[in-house]
Amino acid sequence: MRTAPPPRVAKDPAAHAAAAEKTVRVRLHRIAHGRSGDKGNRQNISVIPYRPEAWPVVLSQVTEERVLDLFRHRGATSVTRYELPKLMALNFVVEDALEGGVNSALALDTHGKTAAFRLLSMEVEVPADLVDDFPRQPEREERQ
Repeated sequence: MRTAPPPRVAKDPAAHAAAAEKTVRVRLHRIAHGRSGDKGNRQNISVIPYRPEAWPVVLSQVTEERVLDLFRHRGATSVTRYELPKLMALNFVVEDALEGGVNSALALDTHGKTAAFRLLSMEVEVPADLVDDFPRQPEREERQ
């Protein structure tokens, strides 16, 4: 059975406590991944943290209200969040966000496959030391 490595702890407990108190805003994709699909006029979106240490952040900040706000422009009327604690994952069902479903929608993404990318663009507040442990993607300005 594979287990996650223990969280890194600074040799100086005071330094570790200070680092744990500092938080930064990052996009959700820095600490989690997701997948999405459809069933009729419903979108189904999963969010799974890369590491167990990120689970409390995902659980507390990726709420039904915030997800609904992200998809309201697509006509979403409600969101139901399902928690899968043993898998450390969330599943969201977004109602009425697919313009009636595959056969009636004129959108380019009639199956809602890109919805996870939209959700992963959500900003979350995370402990700074947690983000330092994750691989970082270069920002657009740095890629030039």
